Amino acid sequence: MVNVVTKGSPAECRSFAQETCLQDLIIAAHGLHKTYDTGSVQVHALRGVNLEVARGEMVAIMGPSGCGKTTLLNCLSGLDEIDEGQVVIDGVVLHQLADDQRSDYRARRMGFVFQLYNLLPVLSAVENVEMPLLVSGVGAREARRRSMEMLDLVGLTDRARHAPGELSGGERQRVTIARALVNQPGIVWADEPTGDLDSETAGGIIDLMCDLNRTNGQTFVLVTHSDEVGKRAHRIVRMRDGEIVDDGNGPDNPQPSTTITSASSES
Repeated sequence: MVNVVTKGSPAECRSFAQETCLQDLIIAAHGLHKTYDTGSVQVHALRGVNLEVARGEMVAIMGPSGCGKTTLLNCLSGLDEIDEGQVVIDGVVLHQLADDQRSDYRARRMGFVFQLYNLLPVLSAVENVEMPLLVSGVGAREARRRSMEMLDLVGLTDRARHAPGELSGGERQRVTIARALVNQPGIVWADEPTGDLDSETAGGIIDLMCDLNRTNGQTFVLVTHSDEVGKRAHRIVRMRDGEIVDDGNGPDNPQPSTTITSASSES
């Protein structure tokens, strides 16, 4: 384990980042605190959270509603600020980056999968997938080529020019996954990726994620309420009241299922 370091001097941050790289940790978070102040009440969403994730892991974060799962994901990915602590992503200290630098880093190095897809309804599937590439400065022709490759990977080549409203829930989530992966990110963050899907469709989406994790070696961090999703991860991190109560590294942590069904069987 690396030493806990709170927001400190540049030298302390560099030392912490270097130590995480030596251990091949793609995610290292220590002493995270996050409080939301509504004016009349303070909500302590994170209370000194420590978490380390190795490169290529698939980790499921689980716990009851309101325990801080999504807040943790947002703070780890730099979508939300932390009040105290340290987050290092692949050797980069996130809180030392300016807002525009952090946004650029997310666009180039991270992918996001959300429960409600967040697809633009006026764009086709392939146009939604290529959007991160265009924002990152990739030329239109190259962006289209890479986007079609990703849609082929998730089994949606024949639906590339359909709008989200013309796709099933499972197909829309496949488009979201293709968009998350089109920049070849080191980390994919997924917040309840199967929460709006029936059990059969959800199983197909998790099959696809597990297959991509195994084949491409990308790190997946999933927030989920689903025990079935959790069982497929390499380990389960359990939260309660803003704290991690089990990081999944103990001897009783179950091994993930290795059965991968065909991703193309689900729609």
